[in-house]
Amino acid sequence: MDLLPSFFIVGPPRTGTTWLHYILRRRTILPESTKETRFFDIHFHRGIRWYQAHFANSNRARPVGEVAPTYFASREACHRIKELIPAAKIVCIFRNPVERVISLYRVKRAYGIIPWNFEDAVLRDQELIESGRYATHLGAWLEAFGSNHVLTTFFEDLREDPQAYVQTLADFIGIPRFTLAANERLAVYKSETMSHPRSYQRTHVGIQIADWLKAQRLGRLVTMINSSPLRKLFLGGGVPFSQPTQQLSQSIYDLFCGEIEQLENMVNRDLSTWRPSLMTRL
Repeated sequence: MDLLPSFFIVGPPRTGTTWLHYILRRRTILPESTKETRFFDIHFHRGIRWYQAHFANSNRARPVGEVAPTYFASREACHRIKELIPAAKIVCIFRNPVERVISLYRVKRAYGIIPWNFEDAVLRDQELIESGRYATHLGAWLEAFGSNHVLTTFFEDLREDPQAYVQTLADFIGIPRFTLAANERLAVYKSETMSHPRSYQRTHVGIQIADWLKAQRLGRLVTMINSSPLRKLFLGGGVPFSQPTQQLSQSIYDLFCGEIEQLENMVNRDLSTWRPSLMTRL
């Protein structure tokens, strides 16, 4: 059991989790060779020994955790973590849903995970909408783990004052506070510079191979390829993503306005700046 996490940063996706993984990997024990094991949502059938092997060679003097944004909207992941690690600490990060959905679409399209334009993806890709049901899924995590074990945070706070954000996070997950270095304040993964794939089919096959390698715990090989010129064979080179119109932003907001109102009441925070008419950037 000492090779199981004591904390999970469950996202949802596109809320700064890659940056947090970069920050925490030197200060906690995270899975080796890959950021996300996907154990509690899609690889649970592989068994606990497969999962523990991701942490096997780690220094056990530090807290064990996982940055796993796909767990947020997974009822199965919530239930399984509760059953296996009932005292786990859960970190949720909420971001303007218009920004987040557009960013998530760009990443999934750039990586060949989905073939559709944005309008079709909203209708056909369940994750785009389901991961934006903030109040619904936060309620499930709170019910399972209790308010003392669930930390609710906001991407906007992380972006505006990353030092204050990581201090709050450090206190919650049980590590000493630390000062961010200059290079740690830089964003590590933005969707704004991405483009459609040059060849969807080639990119799609490439991401399937990468997922298979990760399932075999060969994530380091995937990292090596991503850091080499071979990356250009699979990613990028297509048409740049267009900027969302005011009408599109409003239609996305309308999909989530009920969830936003519930979230405001749950966390006692004014989220009116998420309205498209008040947004300053995408």
